[in-house]
Amino acid sequence: MYSYTCLNPIAGVGLNLFSDDYKKTEELKDAQAVLVRSASMHEMELPEGLEAVARAGAGVNNIPLDKCANQGIVVFNTPGANANGVKELVIAGMLLASRDITGGIEWVKANKDEADIAKLSEKQKKNFAGSEISGKKLGVIGLGAIGVLVANAATSLGMEVLGYDPYISVNAAWSLSRNVKHISNVEDIYKECDFITVHVPLLDATKGMIDADSIAKMKEGVVILNFARDLLVDEEAVLKAIADGRVKKYVTDFANPTTAGKDGVILTPHLGASTEESEDNCAMMAVREIRDYLENGNIVHSVNFPDCNMGGCDKAGRVAILHKNIKGMIGKYSTVFGNADINIEDMTNKSRGDYAYTLLDIGTPVTEEVVAQLKAIEGVLKVRVVK
Repeated sequence: MYSYTCLNPIAGVGLNLFSDDYKKTEELKDAQAVLVRSASMHEMELPEGLEAVARAGAGVNNIPLDKCANQGIVVFNTPGANANGVKELVIAGMLLASRDITGGIEWVKANKDEADIAKLSEKQKKNFAGSEISGKKLGVIGLGAIGVLVANAATSLGMEVLGYDPYISVNAAWSLSRNVKHISNVEDIYKECDFITVHVPLLDATKGMIDADSIAKMKEGVVILNFARDLLVDEEAVLKAIADGRVKKYVTDFANPTTAGKDGVILTPHLGASTEESEDNCAMMAVREIRDYLENGNIVHSVNFPDCNMGGCDKAGRVAILHKNIKGMIGKYSTVFGNADINIEDMTNKSRGDYAYTLLDIGTPVTEEVVAQLKAIEGVLKVRVVK
């Protein structure tokens, strides 16, 4: 029997994918797996029995990744599950920035009691006039699951799209429309584009990437869209650029005191993935990741350990070892199994940065003594008997 807990509400369509072998607990200390959306785990004490954390979403800045890795806890996210919901909001953001739709709506609300509101509308509509996005240039920085969808949708709306991603994956490249111009220098986007949207993860290298220097290279009247992470943008610099007339609008999905209510800012309260479909997709993917890991030892979409997939186990046993990425580990494991007269019938070893993962199918069920010997090897973080 496996146990899991939810730190945030998780869509029932996902939780329903758990089999009868799973039970929900309200206590983190009793859980082998955690499902989380926005709750911060940085100050939480992570129990020894916790095996996996699945974030129902893409960003994982609310999870202490290194702390989890050092305790042998695999952290998953759900890349692409909410991509369509975010894409649609980005497109809406461009439309809102191009035409003063919200201004027009507010005018109607303010004049709702006017008997001649229809006639007044004809006189006032010129105050809310805007421009079309068709024919304009859009720069997409980051061509992951969301960036590719935004780029493709924009080409369908008649925009000229420039895409920048020096680390674009093969799958993303195959999915990208041939009409998107893939460029190698991000400064070309700054210089040429009427709209710039950012879709990169928040890392030390990307924090504040849209700053005063990059804004100074942009076209006058540019619209900047940020539906990725607020810290990717130096928002004080953006506000100054709006006041100076260089930036026309800043559209962001991250409410904070710096930008809330400021002129030239269109701000939504983190609505990107707030669709029924996105929440369902994230929940289902997160549950499938947890089940595959707990039941088979397979890792798919981890952010702190390498992905590793050996399918279902048809051997007598399967052992998973989470360890530091240091030399000589495989030889030590082989020695332990050999001394116990246990044959290793199949094995996969993968590494990612400072951490590594070894999955072994064995011909004889593993004993507690063997597990204890494996745990005693320097550099081993956790040993799991999958089967």
